[in-house]
Amino acid sequence: MKSNNAVVPEAREALDKFKMEAASEVGVNLKNGYNGDLTSREAGSVGGQMVKKMIEAYERGLK
Repeated sequence: MKSNNAVVPEAREALDKFKMEAASEVGVNLKNGYNGDLTSREAGSVGGQMVKKMIEAYERGLK
């Protein structure tokens, strides 16, 4: 079983767009498709930015 399957498969395109936006915001150049050449620091920066944006969106929803 692949661990990166989306719970809602239809959301894949939106998640990919979200990831590209987050990467751009932290200055990481992501390509469509394979990005295995990223450093751990770059990949972590993208993931961290995504989490930050998700928390901000959640907090806005609570107001």
